[in-house]
Order: sequence, then structure tokens, then C-alpha cells
Amino acid sequence: MKKNKVIRNTASSLQPYRFWIQSLFSLLCLWIGIEFSLFTKSLEPGSAAFYVRPPGVDGFLPISSLMSVYYFLLTGNIHHAHPAGFFIFLAIITGSFFFGKSFCSWFCPVGFLSELLGDFGAKLFKRKIILPKILDYPLRSIKYFIFAFFAYTIFIGMDAITLKMFLDSPYNIIADLKLYYFFAEITRFSLIVLAALFLLSIVIQNFWCRYLCPYGALLGIISLFSPIKIKRNIPSCIDCGLCAKACPSNIKVDKITTVLSDECTTCMSCVDACPVKETLDLQFIVPKQRINKKIIAAAVVFIFLAVTGIGVVTGKWQNHVTHNQYRQLNNEMERIGHGGG
Repeated sequence: MKKNKVIRNTASSLQPYRFWIQSLFSLLCLWIGIEFSLFTKSLEPGSAAFYVRPPGVDGFLPISSLMSVYYFLLTGNIHHAHPAGFFIFLAIITGSFFFGKSFCSWFCPVGFLSELLGDFGAKLFKRKIILPKILDYPLRSIKYFIFAFFAYTIFIGMDAITLKMFLDSPYNIIADLKLYYFFAEITRFSLIVLAALFLLSIVIQNFWCRYLCPYGALLGIISLFSPIKIKRNIPSCIDCGLCAKACPSNIKVDKITTVLSDECTTCMSCVDACPVKETLDLQFIVPKQRINKKIIAAAVVFIFLAVTGIGVVTGKWQNHVTHNQYRQLNNEMERIGHGGG
């Protein structure tokens, strides 16, 4: 039994705030989806309506955004097709470097839905279902193989000229339209796959995020270089295991000193669950200094708003593809393939 005096953790939980941030961001994404739906309707032959394309829809094109960031690194130019995606992607990458995969647990609507489904499943089955390591590790590698494919194709297989050719192509320009019609005119097979992922997310919390999301793989890799980590103060720890139980990523926080996992999303559920003051904290690796969790939460939101805000105030948020150009490309969509023509 530990002899240290236990000082109760009376700090308020950040989880209600995180829930509202997730909810508001999900509603924003829903609103962007509605606006984009109206925009696509206005492109149909004979339509007299006119709707402005919402730039935020670029956030649903991570591969194009990754290519835009790489193109910027090679040329110093922000490509004109999906500039908002460039800033959104940059905001996510920046936040992940400083605060781990924070986008996944604070903003991502898919992550939010997965979390809600997982919580429902835990209540339904009276426990959290965790796959054995012999299955968990191979399945977790899938998202890295998917990301490796895209990374090899983009970073190894494309130079600045090839990148520009693709980014300039009609296929890339209307990638958002193609994505919209994929869901608006979804096939039976795709619907079955989505339904399966939905059900699997109830049984196994964060199934898509943990095993299949290539975006999460990239952010997980970047998060390993973060200068801020969750650390456990062993002398004051009472080995209650509440931190590990609260972790949605199934990290054994109660067995380690520093959380170095690529699955950590800095949701701070473990920090909030710890009943002993200053036993679980976010700290700089060098120097070893604690950071108030409320400051971290504010910084996560600030970085995302600041980086995307730069795109807005500099006038590089909206693309310059005209409504008539979109209408023409929309009418030619059937013949536009990956080659752009």
C-alpha cells in the first residue's frame, strides 16, 4: 500500500467541452454538406438557381489536400483548385505535431460518430469489447499500408510537374462533386460496406479510426514527434486503473510512465478520470514542465482556427473556378476519369 498522502483531483472535466466542440464542428460539416448539395443542384441542366460553392467542402478531400501541401513544399505555390483544403490540412498537421492526434478527438465528425457508437456498444454489451493483440496489431497495420500506398504514389512517384498536371486536371477540380454523387447515388455494395462499418463501430469502439483510416495513420506518425506527452507520476499513482478504462484508444495508461502511443488522440479522458491530483498531466518532454489541460484544450482549438483563418484573411480560401466551369465539368463528369479527360 502506498504511504503517500492522496490528494483528490478536484479539477473539472474537459469532456463536456470536448463534446460540445465535436458537436458544433459536426453541425458545421452538416451545414457545409447542405450548402454543397444546393450548389450541385444548381449545376444541373436547366437550373436557374445559383449557389456559391462552400470552400469548407475541401476538408473532405484529404488526398488532394495532401498533394496540395506537397506541391507547396516543392514550388512555394498554393494550388488554386482546393485552397481551403490546403489550409485545413495544414491546420490538422500542425495541431497533430503539438498535441498528438487531437483532430481525431476534438473535431473529426467521423471520430465523433465512432466514439458515440462505441459508447452505445459498451452500454449495450455491458463492457468494452477489445480485440486480442493477435488480431488487433495486424488490423491496426491496415491503415498504415493504405497510407503507405498514397505516400509512395505522391512523394515517390510524382514530381512538381506531375503534381501540377494532376491538380490542374478536371478530375481533381470536381473531386468534391464525384464524392457527393458517390453518397447521393450510393450503390448497394457501398451501402452494405458502410452499414458493416457502422455495426462494427458499435461492437468495437473506433473501428474505422483504429484500423482503416489512412488520415489517422499519418497523424499518428506525426504525433510521435510531439514535444508534449501525457505522463504518469508513479509515486502518487494509486493503481486504480481508471485512466486505462477511460481511454477510448485502449492504451494501458496505468502501466506506463509516458504515453508514446500513435493511437493517443489527446482527448484527455484519462487525465480527467484520474482521481489523484497531479498524477496524470500533459508535460513538455524538454523541459519537464506541466501544462494546464485547459490551456491545451484552448490551444487545440486556437491552432485550427488560426491556420484556417490565415486562408480566409489572405483571400486564398475560395477557389476561382467559375460556376459555368463547374456546370460544364459536371455535365461531362461521366467521361472524366483519373487522367483528367
